[in-house]
Amino acid sequence: MASTTLNLDKIRVGIIRGGPSPEYEISLKTGANVKENLPENFIPVDILISKDGFWNIQGEERPAKRVLNQVDVVFNALHGKYGEDGKLQNLLDTFNKPYTGSKTVSSAIAMHKGYSKAIFEMNSIKTPVYLILNHTHHTKREIGNLFKSFPQPSVVKPASGGSSLSTTIVLNLDSLFKAVEDAFRHGPQVIVEEYISGSEATCAVLESDDGGIFALEPIEIVPASGRNFFDYEAKYENKCEEIVPARFGSDLSRELQRLAIEAHKLLGLRHYSRSDFIVSAKRGIYILETNSLPGLTEESLYPKALNAAGISMSEFISHVLNLAMK
Repeated sequence: MASTTLNLDKIRVGIIRGGPSPEYEISLKTGANVKENLPENFIPVDILISKDGFWNIQGEERPAKRVLNQVDVVFNALHGKYGEDGKLQNLLDTFNKPYTGSKTVSSAIAMHKGYSKAIFEMNSIKTPVYLILNHTHHTKREIGNLFKSFPQPSVVKPASGGSSLSTTIVLNLDSLFKAVEDAFRHGPQVIVEEYISGSEATCAVLESDDGGIFALEPIEIVPASGRNFFDYEAKYENKCEEIVPARFGSDLSRELQRLAIEAHKLLGLRHYSRSDFIVSAKRGIYILETNSLPGLTEESLYPKALNAAGISMSEFISHVLNLAMK
């Protein structure tokens, strides 16, 4: 195994990627981009968590404790289950290992769309009407009653998940049955949300050295012709147009920035995040969700917002690592 302790003047950064999540491949890309842009004063240590949960350092399987003993700080490049729901954060806290991104409880709350939406509602931030379905409560009769009583069209997606995996716009009863079954493949709860027609937008925020929070320019997302929303393929196969700065006008853009900062604070997030919105011409701005570990691949939205602000990936990585080590 390659040594990670030869240069004691440099900080050893464990870049954790992979994990037992459907977003495994995206995490690999995020981790690769972080490693590629890691500043020279850091030593990259590749840590891969396999799909079945085994830890590997520099290509060799090792217990998590032994892996973490070989690094000074962790860059959390995981997405979805385990990496974004508080489980990895809890482990890192147990071993007193500093890491990038949000803490245990805040990560878990942000990951669950129902919990985060409840917090938004309590603080007068508009979010689409929603219902949470449990795995034991989705018989055909119940789904039929839901279709009749809930605003249609609707959006169905896993209550805890990212990258728009198994997210479906429902137009009829048959598609609702299929959408619910598909979403339940990713977890024990599903969220059914009112579909609001409008422009899709996202806004990234970043914490400063003094603990302040500032928002980057909002990004307007225009799905390619024939696509109804910013789904998985649109995100990672360049099947949409991403306009930064967005064309919403200064007042609306400032409001998106204010809401993104407010969401970050209300959820108790740390270092950086990205909030997704729908901008309705008639009904205003609705927040959909906040991502505590937004993707950092070359195709991802967060790096594009950084680029528009004149911040390189290398500068961003150095900044959040320094925040983690404070």
